Amino acid sequence: MNASVAIQVLPGVTEREETRRLVDAAIDRIRATGLRYVVGPFETTVEGELEELLNLVKDCCRACVEAGAPELMAYVKISYEPNGVWTIDDKTGKYKDAWEVEHCGEK
Repeated sequence: MNASVAIQVLPGVTEREETRRLVDAAIDRIRATGLRYVVGPFETTVEGELEELLNLVKDCCRACVEAGAPELMAYVKISYEPNGVWTIDDKTGKYKDAWEVEHCGEK
């Protein structure tokens, strides 16, 4: 694995449920790849090989339009290291469920 991307799709609609439905179309496309991904409140992070991830960005845009988005803005962050990038767990593992531990006690 030599890359990770963070993809945020913003369909050109204003109704919340319609936005959610269109974003779900992009997430479904990501899920179908079998790649490791994490959905966040603003973007979805996916790990894999650079070429497949760049193609996935295009696929996510197309999925939203195919689902009915009249237009789309997409924001993408790319981390690329030919010899291997930090994984999602490397970057965020120590923070996982930190809020629950701080506010609800140990699990």
